[in-house]
Amino acid sequence: MDGNGRWAKRRGLMRIKGHESGVQAVRETVEECARLGVEALTLYTFSEENWLRPRREIGLLMNLLKKFLVDERPTLMSNRVRLVHSGRRERLDDDVLKLLDETIEMTAGNDGMALCLALSYGGRAELADATRAIAEKVRAGDLDPSEIDEDTVSAHLYRPEIPHPDLMIRTAGEMRISNFLLWQLSYAEFFVVEDCWPDFRKEHLWAAFEAFGRRDRKFGKVSQKTDG
Repeated sequence: MDGNGRWAKRRGLMRIKGHESGVQAVRETVEECARLGVEALTLYTFSEENWLRPRREIGLLMNLLKKFLVDERPTLMSNRVRLVHSGRRERLDDDVLKLLDETIEMTAGNDGMALCLALSYGGRAELADATRAIAEKVRAGDLDPSEIDEDTVSAHLYRPEIPHPDLMIRTAGEMRISNFLLWQLSYAEFFVVEDCWPDFRKEHLWAAFEAFGRRDRKFGKVSQKTDG
């Protein structure tokens, strides 16, 4: 969800105002994805690298997150959305974890879209943690190294039950992965929006889905499409 800071700067506002304005884009995206029957939506909410930002900005972002976790509960429930978390919990404050866990528990019985908050998340960290967990099983004698394959790695990621993305959308014209779902994005299609995240609306989402529908997804194989 890129461009919150740039959006605010262009308007002579503090960066946090861009993040606050981005909440409406989150709400509209979640509601529209749920309405259209999307199985899972992952939002890159706060990266491992974001901990390097000024402490004041981090504090403001965490306060905004806590407000979101409470204020959006009616939206999640009315749209039957199930909230889950992906990332390292140990760097999050207890008050954030409390509200996060409460909202996760509240929505656990919902049978609609899974909304995954990638929070204190890094793709390299996820792969390192998965590798460590696999190595511990090997050391304990619970896993033979010869049995390790791609399915083994996938099973030890933060959210193995969430399907790998078909589509990654980046706003603010960004053209890089930025340490996001490095394993899971292997065959995802990319769609780039020039507008900053606070201006992202369902029309942008529709454009992304329409473009996705025209892609020829070969997964390394020969195209199955025929001319005419």
